[in-house]
Formats: sequence, structure tokens, C-alpha cells
Amino acid sequence: MVFSSLVFIFAFLPLTILIYYISPKHLRNLVLLIASLIFYAWGEPLYILLMIFTTVFDYTCGLLIEKYKGKKRTSKGIFIVSIIVNLGMLGFFKYSGFIVENINKIFNLSLNSHNLPLPLGISFYTFQTMSYVIDVYLDKVPVQKNIISFGTYVTMFPQLVAGPIVRYSDVCNEIDNRNESIYLFGEGAELFIIGLAKKVLLANNIGALWKTIKATPIDKLSTLSAWIGIIAFTFQIYFDFSGYSDMALGLGKMFGFHFPENFNYPYISKSVTEFWRRWHISLGAWFREYVYIPLGGNREGRLKQYRNIFIVWFLTGLWHGASWNFVLWGLYFGVLVTLEKIFLLKWLDKKPKFIGHIYTLIVVIVGWVIFEFQDVSQVTLFIRTMFGFGGNPAYDSNSIYYLYTNALPFIILAICSTPLIKNIVSKIEMKQKAGFSIAMPVIYMVIMFVCTAYLVNESYNPFLYFRF
Repeated sequence: MVFSSLVFIFAFLPLTILIYYISPKHLRNLVLLIASLIFYAWGEPLYILLMIFTTVFDYTCGLLIEKYKGKKRTSKGIFIVSIIVNLGMLGFFKYSGFIVENINKIFNLSLNSHNLPLPLGISFYTFQTMSYVIDVYLDKVPVQKNIISFGTYVTMFPQLVAGPIVRYSDVCNEIDNRNESIYLFGEGAELFIIGLAKKVLLANNIGALWKTIKATPIDKLSTLSAWIGIIAFTFQIYFDFSGYSDMALGLGKMFGFHFPENFNYPYISKSVTEFWRRWHISLGAWFREYVYIPLGGNREGRLKQYRNIFIVWFLTGLWHGASWNFVLWGLYFGVLVTLEKIFLLKWLDKKPKFIGHIYTLIVVIVGWVIFEFQDVSQVTLFIRTMFGFGGNPAYDSNSIYYLYTNALPFIILAICSTPLIKNIVSKIEMKQKAGFSIAMPVIYMVIMFVCTAYLVNESYNPFLYFRF
């Protein structure tokens, strides 16, 4: 089940909200837990057992770490077992086939690998439960003694399958003591509709263009078509993932939770470093908190800092998928972030802002080529075509048609990638114009109606980050 489905919007969500709010406060976590398990079982009926095991296992580890806090060796042993089991399960389901495949290639073997379906959201909920155990071990958060409350945290359907990655410290105070309100619910509904519009009206439509261009053999592509296609994907992945995140944050508010922001207009960045402070913020925060800082961060000299950056970016790439293109993508940004720390940021600071914007957009767009094509040879061919080194024509009739028919959507997408509309709305709201206050609910209702109309006949409705 996905958020942008009619079943979710008009059946699952209203029913869950109704049962949640008519239930006594002390039963609302149980309602959320049951609803979340049903949500997950809808698409992964077998793998729900894996999620339940993870929940019970890490809940138990948290209790045991708390119990044996006075015995450092025991508590440390439990902590290590928890990390090994969590990473072991993630590795088995996500990377075992990849590892066997590479062993076969290196040693010319023919070992069998079982390509198991990847459990939805395993990368996200594994990182969440690990953050809980780590923080309990480090005494950063209190242990959760109520398994229903802990299960609610792990399985919570708003952010279960594609984030944001909600660390236990982000919501520990709201798990058992949160204040729902009509105002917060209204804010959540607005956020959900905005996210739905991003996904259905923007990401899906421009994604169809990328799907067409990607399906074209590279030797048949013109340079202009290659750029149009990858720019379309650049917009698609942003509005797809940020739309999902907005819906998740909105759903969280409907149930009284404040999830961390996951996107902050990354395409207005003036450097790659800034871009990654604005893109998938929760993932960056997780790696910074649990990998970069424990490795020493920037406290032990520049060489170790650069080493730590490369480790983080290698793991970031690998986290996204069991394929060499993701590793290459991570190291690509690791190199760029390191170069910026060495000299590029100082150089960019002395230049007009537009130079930083152009530089960032170009390297990010090239990065999306690496990210999108699992075959590294395809990556090379596509980038060569983009920059005119593949012998392809600069443009052709197809590229002119793509440009002509998508000029207006590209302009709308570019505007929506900036805070311009949000700032205009905020300024009008600050003036407290009564007519605007009345008009806004109507506008949201119209947007919801248009999204629903699209979904009725929509055949192309993927969520790109579900595969991670």
C-alpha cells in the first residue's frame, strides 16, 4: 500500500483516524501499532514476521542493557549482539546476492544465490531500532519498558517504508505523552495534500518523460535529449521523495507526532556540502551521529577527517542498494565533499552565488546518472552523450519535441523547487487577510480533487525510494 493510492486515502487512512480518535488515550498506541502492522502486511505479509522479530529483539536488548548497566562487559556484549543481529539481517536480505555475485566473478565460481525479495523499508526501520539500542547503551535516552509503545515507534506506518529515519530520541517524549489537536491535525492534513500533489501532479508526470527517454537506446539519443531526460529524473526523484516525506510528516502530525524535516529545498544549494545538508536530512543526521562522530569526526586532524568522510559516503552509497553504481555514487560525493573542505568552498565563497548554484546543479545531475543506471557501462555512455563525447547528434526532432512539450512543466517544477511559493503564502498569511484564510481550505480541496482525478486512471505511480 502506498500513500498515493485510493485505497490508502479513502479507506485505510480515514478508518484508522476514526478508530484512533474514538479510542481512549491509553489505547491509541495499540491502535497505531495494529494499523501499522496491517499497512505493512498489505504488501509484505510474510516479512511482517521479520519486523515483529526485530521489534521484540531490540526491545529485549534495550531492557537487558538497562538491567546490566552496572556490569559494563555484559551490557557491552548485549549491545554488540544487537548491532550484529541487526546488520546481519540487513546484510542477508539486502546484500547476500550481491556478495555471492561478486565472489563468483572474482574467483570464477558458480555459487548459488537466492535473490530474496527485499523487505519494504528494512533499511529504514533497521536504522531506527539500531539508533534506539545505541542511545540506550550510551545513556542518551531512557529505556522503553512498554513493548506496545516501542512497537508503535518501530512500525509506525507514516514513516515506515521510506522514512524519514526517525531516531528514538526524536519522538521518545511523544510516544507516551503527545498532545493531539485540531490545529495540529489541520497542519498535518495540509502537509499531506502538499506532499500528495508533489508526488501525483509533479513527480509522476515528469517521471513519465524520463521513463520514455531512459527506454531509448543510448546510441539513438541526442545530447539535448539526454539532458532533458536526466533533468526530468532530477525533478522526479526530488518531488517523489520529498512528497513522500511531506506526507509522512503530515500523517505524523495527524496523530500528534513531530517527525524531523527531511528536505529543505536542496536544489537552491550553492555547494555539494550544502546540498547534503538539505537532502534526505534524516539519513545524513543518522550517519553523522552514529558513524562520523564515533570515528572521530573532525577532531583528530584533517587526514582522519577525510578518511571518516569517505567511510560515511561509502556506507551512504551502499545503504541505497546492493549495486556498484550506488557505491560509485557515494564515493563520487565523498570526493566532492572532501575537495570542498580542502579548497573548493573557499574558492566558491569568493565567486558570485550563481557560479556555486550552477556548479552544484551540474555535479548533482551527473550524480543522478550514476544513481539511476545500475550498469556502470551505461553510466559512462550516458555521461559521454550528455557532454557530446559519444558521437551522438547535439539535437534531433525528438529532443525538440520533448523540449517544446515540457517547457512549461519544467518552469513549474523549477519554481516549486524553491521556497518562492511558500514565502509568498507566508507573507499573505502574516497580513491575516480574511479572504485568504477562507480561500486556502478551498484551494487544498481543489488540489485534493485534482490529485484524486489523476489517481483514478493513473498507471504510472511508483515510489522510487521503496526499493531502498
